[in-house]
Amino acid sequence: MARKSTKVGLTDESVMTRILLVRKQKVMVDKDLAELYGVTTKRLNEQVRRNIKKFPKDFMFQLTVKEKDKVVAKCDHLQSLKFSKTLPLVFTEHGAVMLASVLNSDRAIEVNIQIVRIFTRMKEMLLTHKDILLKLEQVENKMNKHDDDIALIFQYLKKLLTEPEPQPRTKIVGFRRKSETE
Repeated sequence: MARKSTKVGLTDESVMTRILLVRKQKVMVDKDLAELYGVTTKRLNEQVRRNIKKFPKDFMFQLTVKEKDKVVAKCDHLQSLKFSKTLPLVFTEHGAVMLASVLNSDRAIEVNIQIVRIFTRMKEMLLTHKDILLKLEQVENKMNKHDDDIALIFQYLKKLLTEPEPQPRTKIVGFRRKSETE
């Protein structure tokens, strides 16, 4: 699956590893996008600020300090952000597409096409495996219920083995001789 783009020379895996899950959205950090597009992060963010109307909240947002710390801890290639004073911007799939139009270079267009294809492929994989994930979840729920039932059975068995129930004295019913009376 290590397909390469014809001119840019990026593998799909190198792009996929840069896609992160933040606020339940798949996003890419400005530093990674700048590197992929062949510009500096400063230039990329400068173009975003100049064209801020093209980047609504569902296209781009700024990480909080806590989110930045999580991302840096999770991704080794983002260690340089650890001591950065500015909080990085992250872009959704649509934001990455908009970046290509803002940067307006041949490399940006090629990388953008590759990013869009990868996002699309990820969505397709999720849709095709959605049924499998649903079945797995159902099996897991059944197993959890069975685990609870088995634990309850063991609890009763332990109770039966450790505490023998006292047998009540039964009274003999019927005819008795005088010698058999209590």
